[in-house]
Amino acid sequence: MNANLWSELVISALLLLSGVLVLLAAMGLWRLPDFFTRMHAPALASTLAAWSVTLASIVYFSVREGTLVLHVWLIIIVLAITAPVSAMVLSRVGLFRGRRSGAELPAPLSQPKD
Repeated sequence: MNANLWSELVISALLLLSGVLVLLAAMGLWRLPDFFTRMHAPALASTLAAWSVTLASIVYFSVREGTLVLHVWLIIIVLAITAPVSAMVLSRVGLFRGRRSGAELPAPLSQPKD
């Protein structure tokens, strides 16, 4: 077997893996009971799926160019920085809205001093 066939098999496997992970994330989003648990499953699975697509892109462009191509890493670096920040902001908004609606949620970590 030549190198192109092996690279196509690796790329296909990585892309199929990312599709399965996104499907699992969607199932978790559909099946989990509340906002905070719904945030958890898609965040983990979609992050792993993004890594899988990034690795597939690195293999594809490296085989096509004939040299190691790492410019695709910039995408995953940006995702690695922004995904936790957006998850934190969404969870804080969920806590804020839950507290305003009177739902039973954990108390804030620090109470303002009078």
